[in-house]
Amino acid sequence: MSSTIKKIGVLTSGGDSPGMNAAIRSVVRTCAYHNIDCIGIYRGYQGMIEGDFKELGPRSVNNIINKGGTILKSARSKEFMSAEGRNKAYQNLVKAEIDSLVVIGGDGSFTGAEVFNAEYGFPVMGIPGTIDNDIFGTSHTLGYDTALNTVIEVIDKIRDTASSHNRLFFVEVMGRDAGHIALNAGIGAGAEEILIPEENLGLERLLDSLHKSKSSGKSSSIVVIAEGDKIGKSVFELKDYVEANMPEYDVRVSVLGHMQRGGSPSCFDRVLASRLGVKAVESLLEGKSNYMVGILGDKITLTPLEQAIKGHTEIDKELLRVSDIMST
Repeated sequence: MSSTIKKIGVLTSGGDSPGMNAAIRSVVRTCAYHNIDCIGIYRGYQGMIEGDFKELGPRSVNNIINKGGTILKSARSKEFMSAEGRNKAYQNLVKAEIDSLVVIGGDGSFTGAEVFNAEYGFPVMGIPGTIDNDIFGTSHTLGYDTALNTVIEVIDKIRDTASSHNRLFFVEVMGRDAGHIALNAGIGAGAEEILIPEENLGLERLLDSLHKSKSSGKSSSIVVIAEGDKIGKSVFELKDYVEANMPEYDVRVSVLGHMQRGGSPSCFDRVLASRLGVKAVESLLEGKSNYMVGILGDKITLTPLEQAIKGHTEIDKELLRVSDIMST
């Protein structure tokens, strides 16, 4: 594999997700396999601006494949949004003789990489790391599968309490703009109703659904709601509305929050991270740049960063139909 690239930098940016460490490990060991130096850039783009670099070798990434979070840390950088900040970052990379970048993160991180590439012609490759699974060009982002399993485990525990006390629980999960976590976890956990940003269920239909559940003999209900759902201003407003219209229910709210980001990555996320890291490094060595590596139909693919950023993921309509049938 011929290439002029001799030293690759790797960073994590934006919100952390399980599998980021496994991806870092894969990038580092693929570099070692091809006799390329690898430099860890700490705290994302801010660390790039401040020159917070450390050389990484195969033994530097021992025993991290099973750890959540990111050993390189993550930070959002307002300074990198300015031309002056990006110039500082570029000068630091040149000084350290880093000649290409692997960026692990979401669409905001990819936007920074694309702008940096456009300004300096600097080779970049993106690996999608976000639990929301809302990046175009890949069926799964790093951390999504782990987050689903975390949510399922928590909802299973909540159901035990709901059924013991004839309660209705609203369980809010992450997903400001996309309902992938809510829809899949809701089906997997047997939720009576699932509320997502892509489908405006409406308050009256929600009440109808809950009345049907009650009349069919269900003594408790779980409603999974994505944080970006448009029905109410907040999950607590929904709680008040249902209590006012269905006083027979004892309504509770559980906001899962950042617990969804943490934890040891699933086997799927570890394997996916390993595959994406290899593809990212080898694509750079082949002279490719400004792409995101992803997975489609179990094949590792390349999507231009611009498409990954601007494209829209779509909710699976068949899953919506399955959800309706399962809530009967």
